[in-house]
Formats: sequence, C-alpha cells, structure tokens
Amino acid sequence: MRQVTENRFFTYDGNEIFYRHWRANNGDNAAPAIVLFHRGHEHSGRIEHLVEEFNLPDFQFFAWDQRGLGLSEGARGDAESFAQILQDTECFMRHIKATHALTDNDIAVVGQSVGAVIAAGWVHDYVPKIRAMILGSPAFRIKLYVPFAIPGLRLMYNVRGNFYVNSYVKPSLLTHDTARIDSFKQDTLITRPISVRLLLDLHDSSKRLIDDADSIHVPTQLLVSGSDYVVRRQPQRQFFNKLSSAKKEFHLLPKFYHDTLGEKERHLAIEKARQFILDAFAEPLRFPSLLDADRIGVTKEELVRLQAPPKGPVKTFYWWMARRIVEYAKRISKGVELGFETGFDSGSTLDYIYKNEPQGEASFARFADFVYLNSIGWRGIRKRKDNAEQCLIKTIEALQKEGRAVRIMDVAAGHGRYILDGVNQLRVKPESILLRDYSELNIEKGRALIQIKGLHEIARFEKGDAFNREELATLPERATLTVVSGLYELFGDNLLVSNSLKGIYDNMESGGYLIYTAQPWHPQLEYIARVLTSHRNGKPWVMRRRTQIEMDQLVEAAGFEKIEQVIDRWGIFTVSIARKRPLC
Repeated sequence: MRQVTENRFFTYDGNEIFYRHWRANNGDNAAPAIVLFHRGHEHSGRIEHLVEEFNLPDFQFFAWDQRGLGLSEGARGDAESFAQILQDTECFMRHIKATHALTDNDIAVVGQSVGAVIAAGWVHDYVPKIRAMILGSPAFRIKLYVPFAIPGLRLMYNVRGNFYVNSYVKPSLLTHDTARIDSFKQDTLITRPISVRLLLDLHDSSKRLIDDADSIHVPTQLLVSGSDYVVRRQPQRQFFNKLSSAKKEFHLLPKFYHDTLGEKERHLAIEKARQFILDAFAEPLRFPSLLDADRIGVTKEELVRLQAPPKGPVKTFYWWMARRIVEYAKRISKGVELGFETGFDSGSTLDYIYKNEPQGEASFARFADFVYLNSIGWRGIRKRKDNAEQCLIKTIEALQKEGRAVRIMDVAAGHGRYILDGVNQLRVKPESILLRDYSELNIEKGRALIQIKGLHEIARFEKGDAFNREELATLPERATLTVVSGLYELFGDNLLVSNSLKGIYDNMESGGYLIYTAQPWHPQLEYIARVLTSHRNGKPWVMRRRTQIEMDQLVEAAGFEKIEQVIDRWGIFTVSIARKRPLC
C-alpha cells in the first residue's frame, strides 16, 4: 500500500481545502499525476481505493475534498455557485503544479458523477492542456423523478431564497458491492443535504457544457453505467457526440449502478480507464491549431447562421416581434435609448452598464431600465469589469514587487473607467497611464473621467488604432502592462487580432504583462444578432464567438505565455494574464 499524506491549501478566497497525496512508487516527486474527483455528497476518502486498483506505480495520485464536503472548509453541501467550485479546482491545480514541479502535460483527471461534471467544467472553462480526462457517469442531468422538479425548485428558490434538499439515493442503488454499501452507511463525512442554489447551478452549468462541448479538445473517455438510477444517459451521449477531442471513447457498462468506479465489477471500468491513460501518456500531446477558426470550424458555421435571415415563418415573426418590443422599450429605458443612439457595443453603452444606475422620470421607466441593466449579458459585463480590475491590481503589484516601473497602456479603453477605478484602489500609483481609443466621443468622455478621478498627473487619453501593428509598435513609451478588454470579442477576424497582439508585443518591455478578455460563450448570442445594433453604422450586432483555446493560441502565437485566468459564474467572459516571452 502506498503511503498517503494529508495536506491543505488555501483557495482564492481563503477557504481551506483538504486533499490527499500518494507519491509514485519510485518516490519521484515530479512524476506524472492522476487527479481524482469524488462524487457529490462524498469526499476523497471514498475514492482512495482507486490509487491501488489503477495499478499505475509510476504515477502519483491526488484527491481533494470539494468545498463544503469532507474535511474541507465551507458551508456543508453548499457553494456560492458551481463556478466557485471550478475556480477552487483551478486553484488546486495551480497549487499542485507549483508544489510538485508539474505542468498540464503531466496531468490526467478522473471524475465520477458530480466530480465528473466538475472535471469537465474545469477543462472547458480553463482549457488546460492535460493528457486525458476520464468521466465516470457524469451527472449532467440528475433523475429527480418528481415532475417539473427543476422549475419548481427554481420558483421556490426565487421566493424563499436558498434552502436544502436531502439526497434520496440509497447506497444499495449506487453499487452492488456490499462492502461499499456498508462503508457508505457508516461514513460520517458524507453530507446528504445539498443547497438548492448549488443544485440549480449544477443543472444550468451542465446544460452549458453539453451545448458547448465542441470547444473541448482534451482526450476524453466516458464510462457510463448501464443501470443508473441517479443520472440520465442521454445528456452523457449528447456531450460525447459534440466533443471535438481527436481521441474519445464511450463505454457502456451493462448492469452497473451509478458508482461506476466503485461497483462490484469495477475492474472492467478501471482497466479501460487505465489503458486510456497509458495510451495518452505514450503519445505526444497534440491540440489542433485554431488560428484559422474565423474561416473554418464550429464558430464560423455559427456566425454564418446568425448572419442569415431566420428560417421559417414562426422564427421570422418571433424575431420581428422581439425587435419591435426593444424599439418600443427605447421610449422608456434610458439604457436602451443610448444603445440605439451609440450602439449596444459602444464605449458609451459600456460605461452606462458599468454605472448600473437605472434612470427615468417615472418609477415604471426606472423599473424598465433596471430590467435592461440586469440582463445576463450586462451582469457578465460588470463581472468582467470587476475581474479585470482585480487582475490589473494583481499585475501592478507584481511589477512593483519586481522593482519595475509600471507603465500602463489600454489600446481600446472606451471611457477608461475600469482602468481608472482599478488604479484608484492602489496606494502606490503607476508611473504612467496611456488610454487610447478610435472614437472622439470616447476620448472626450475619457479625458473628463481622468479629471474626475484625480489622475490627470499620470494619465492621458489619445486617439489610436488598436489594430494597427506599426502604430502600436512605434509608440514612444514602452508599456510594462497592456490591457485589451472587451475589444477582440467584437471582431471575429483573427488577422486583425493577430496584428493587434503583435503590435502590443513589439511595444512592450521584455517580461511585461498582458491582460486580455474573451467571450467563449454567450446565452443570448442569437438575440443580440437579431435584435440589437452595433456602433458600426447601426448594423446588426453579429458576433463570432472565439473559444478560449482559440484566444489563448492567438496570444501565444504573438509571443506571450498565459499564466492565469478568471471567469464569471455564467461562463460568458474570461479575463486572463499573460507575460511577454523573450525573443529566442
């Protein structure tokens, strides 16, 4: 039996997370690693049997207790959101990589049930270049058996606020292994209640993962129980069919109950997973190039559909009516009126969204503006601003700790609010701030905001083209921190983005930082394309989604190395930090 060590680390918000670590038999602290994700309600102790049963002596194993479960801190069976658990996962992965000198290339993940959804969500949202992902009966859709259970729980949650429901699952419906059944009954660390908030978010996040599974390229194996009374099989098959992974396998295990890797005959599943892992580590790690995704591929096909008129009389009438409603709303909502005047993707609209102050003379008008400001897309925009500010502060402090001058440039700042708000949270201000934009209106508003924020001594605003490589490269002042927020999402052409990134690289000092945003997914993409207008000549605001792996590849091709990423709870906007690599 391998010796296990019990460890703890602090995740992003100070919550203490417990995990177990088993060294490789050869004692190599940097040996390739298998990271195990336990089922919902359970903890890492329930899956430690896999360390021996996988029979991979040259691999080290890690297994962690999810926030609020097992020996980890947090409210029992609860989290602010499913995204919070994914952020914990990212922090855990960064922790073990730093502690054990690992890279993504050295890691494979194995998850069961809810743990499988967490593993898949982490791979989808944070796009690590890991070797393999094994998913045992992922809980994309739980069998609740009560008609309209999800809508009913959602209604009750909206009325009552957060509350808990107990798991109905008996251990005899999880496995045929009597020893596992008995140990489940006696395990005092199992947490049966789960918060409805987390349950609903798991449901919504799973739908997003299934809809957007084609953005996953990691080699993936699904091990699906044939007699599962806990989760549904159809969403598992839908997820598998949409995967873009060059290597993927789907295995249906007849008569297996839900605890796929804890079943009586689990050696059948484990051997398939073991061989998949060995094969993945025996081959060079390959991910497809998506630098031409603007010309061919899933997001290009999606763009073509959005640019074409809606098909059929029903859809045509639906979107005509939606446009009429929004056009009427501009008479009531100040935000909608501003969107039609300047474009819903303009700097002026963005600044209005950031302020988040419903306007209108009558209470009904203010309510209409409130509804507009709280659409999911605008909530995501505001969270992107918060995340961008936090990344800005973190990066500035890193430069100051290195003893380097802090010279900030934003190539398309809009009104510059997120930069100026972020800087004003700092005790030690940067040496200089250069804000640039193509719009005279944005420049005028931005210069006024600089004065209001009291940063006129270090900040200036000038006109500039964010896509002109030569113009960016020849700016007289070399930046140590460049920010591109909310720009590349509006332009689907990768040549434009590549030119911009290369100009930023040419301008930047060696070792400088880049903060960039992306929009890998949006729940209202068709609504935006059919109903809202752009600042570009009032034409329909049609966007091509750029998946995170595509955006990261563009950044890497320009000469940067990504080091960190955050994402909002809905999976709409990411903010990433990269660093300029020196020329070879």
